[in-house]
Amino acid sequence: MIYFIGAGPGDPDLITVKGKRVLESCDVVIYAGSLVSKEHLKCLKEGAKVYNSANMTLDEVIEVFKNNKSKEIVRLHTGDPSIYGAIKEQMDELEKLNIDFEVIPGVSSFVASAAAIKKEFTLPSITQTVILTRVEGRTKVPETEDLENLAKIGASMAIFLSVGMIDKVCKKLKKGYKRDVKVAVVYRASWEDQKIVYGTLDTIAEKVKEEGIEKCAQILVGDFIDCDYEKSKLYDKSFTHMYRKGI
Repeated sequence: MIYFIGAGPGDPDLITVKGKRVLESCDVVIYAGSLVSKEHLKCLKEGAKVYNSANMTLDEVIEVFKNNKSKEIVRLHTGDPSIYGAIKEQMDELEKLNIDFEVIPGVSSFVASAAAIKKEFTLPSITQTVILTRVEGRTKVPETEDLENLAKIGASMAIFLSVGMIDKVCKKLKKGYKRDVKVAVVYRASWEDQKIVYGTLDTIAEKVKEEGIEKCAQILVGDFIDCDYEKSKLYDKSFTHMYRKGI
């Protein structure tokens, strides 16, 4: 069996209990290089073989899978493997080879970043939607998902893999929002060297450059970062639901 496991955003304690249990018993692990804490590798059993996928191609990863079919293999991805994890292309190859696999989810950097700034993406009367996206770089983005178009929705946004193009990000977002909006950039969320930079679409690019942040950062955008909002109905004493009668 091959297990695709989300290692979490960085803090080694943020892997799931199930993910760690499987990791501890595996025979082979292919981990996502510097994006995954080396602390995870300390829990491997003696004799487990370790590969760093930062140096590998897709073909080389699949070759490891093929050559170890009789063993328990962990493909250890950063965050949650379903978000920018490039796992579908691996799973498709495994299906062709009739090799069983399972996906164990993890904590994504976008939720770790929200936790770091102690904010909630979804607030009554502000937004009930979170958009996870990236700006176009070497990897294309569908035209309908251009940041300018997404910003027009006004939802909370978590922007991956884009801090190195922060000027481009802000330019597109300003065209969409048509106003200045709060931004928080979280560098290496949950790691020991985590850093948070606050600003607005008008100021954040310069602040990020001053801090020397060029990669490994989440860009959070939206009114949820600092705004007035309505309290939830769920805990409103006048609100009746199946578990409680309102006053």
